[in-house]
Amino acid sequence: MKNDTIAAIATAPGEGGIAIVRVSGPEAIGMVDQVFEPVAGGRRLTERAGYTAGLGWVVDRNGERIDEVLTLVMRAPRSYTAEDVVEVHCHGGVLPARRVLERVLAQGARMADAGEFTLRAFLNGRLDITQAEAVIDLIRAKSTGAMRIAMRQLQGELGRRMRAIEEELIGINAGVEASIDFPEEIGDIDRAEALERVGTLAERVRHILEASERGRVYCQGIRMAIVGKPNVGKSSLLNALLQKNRAIVTDIPGTTRDVIEEYVSLRGIPVRLMDTAGLRETEDVVERLGVERTRQAIDEADVVLFVLDVGAGLDENDRRVQGLLTGKKAVVLVNKDDLEDKRISVAELESFCAGLPLVRASAREGTGLRDLELTVEQLVLGGQAGLDEMELVVNTRHSLALRRVLAHLEAVCLGLQQGVTLDCLAVDLWGALEAMGEITGRVLREDVIERIFHDFCIGK
Repeated sequence: MKNDTIAAIATAPGEGGIAIVRVSGPEAIGMVDQVFEPVAGGRRLTERAGYTAGLGWVVDRNGERIDEVLTLVMRAPRSYTAEDVVEVHCHGGVLPARRVLERVLAQGARMADAGEFTLRAFLNGRLDITQAEAVIDLIRAKSTGAMRIAMRQLQGELGRRMRAIEEELIGINAGVEASIDFPEEIGDIDRAEALERVGTLAERVRHILEASERGRVYCQGIRMAIVGKPNVGKSSLLNALLQKNRAIVTDIPGTTRDVIEEYVSLRGIPVRLMDTAGLRETEDVVERLGVERTRQAIDEADVVLFVLDVGAGLDENDRRVQGLLTGKKAVVLVNKDDLEDKRISVAELESFCAGLPLVRASAREGTGLRDLELTVEQLVLGGQAGLDEMELVVNTRHSLALRRVLAHLEAVCLGLQQGVTLDCLAVDLWGALEAMGEITGRVLREDVIERIFHDFCIGK
């Protein structure tokens, strides 16, 4: 790792109350001290203890004041990077932060690469690799569920679980290696005991992988297309879910002629809602284009919300939409349930829905929306609603490595059952250890490390 001093603007660009310039490295305190003028009676940065703040000004090379700032000093190893760190809090806006950064760079600091502050925290042992990856997940979280998962990983929960599995693997492998190297003194391993231990590990990995699929829903979200014939209340439903008037609502069929997209959080799951044009046969060229885009939205959607109008009854257009849902996860929403004149009977619904989840609602009155959210959650999570304690692995790199671990463990179980030689078992055990080491950071190539931090923002 480079042992130089780095600097960058750590806050997002644009106007704001405060902008932060972060400096980290062996010369961080001295470099900022050269451009900082404390208020009367204030101490120089080099004289201050860690976790102290001081008010003053950043000055240019001629001593002219650039901005009034607050400086925070954090001394190694008790800082984000485990190095000496100074944060300069200046006024928000592009120019003040840029001028402050230029002054620090002029003292010999280097502009930080993307993610380099977090990379240094990892390389200096303050964060393990799973915690470092959780930083970007936390920054990009689009829902409370995603944020909770990222926080668990940032607090080291995933790393602890992975290291526990790794330690158990090391113990099993040590027994096999000892039997290979000292067959006369130690003899063969207890294959029944080894099979139980490896099988238990395989089940733990399998459980984590299954839970990670649910966790991925909270982090990556889903696409949900709202479909149905014209005038069933699709746009009204979109507005009700968003709690704002996003789509135009009229009694004129064909008002929506394009796909309207908005994001909403449903029970902690980020959902990209797609309000679509009503599906029907039409000679209107523009409306026909909208209908075609509706078909594309259905193909792209993770969940389709099929809206029926209880006041209009079922017709050929409803059946035409139904025919497009084959193989799709779908929820049927019977809208306008507040109407007294209901023209769809319970028997018709049971026959028409053919086992699809059914929700009764009124987009106009706002009723039934909670039931809809619960139904969508159950559908996308496979009936296991809510976050459980194992929903930690949401990273593609982790999942790929764990699948290799599981494949090797299953091969070991099969080998123990079939009585294969210890040498063959050792190959798969080492393969499992190597894959697990990619998650814990014990075995991690430089190019993989660079790829992990490549998508971080400058200043983090």
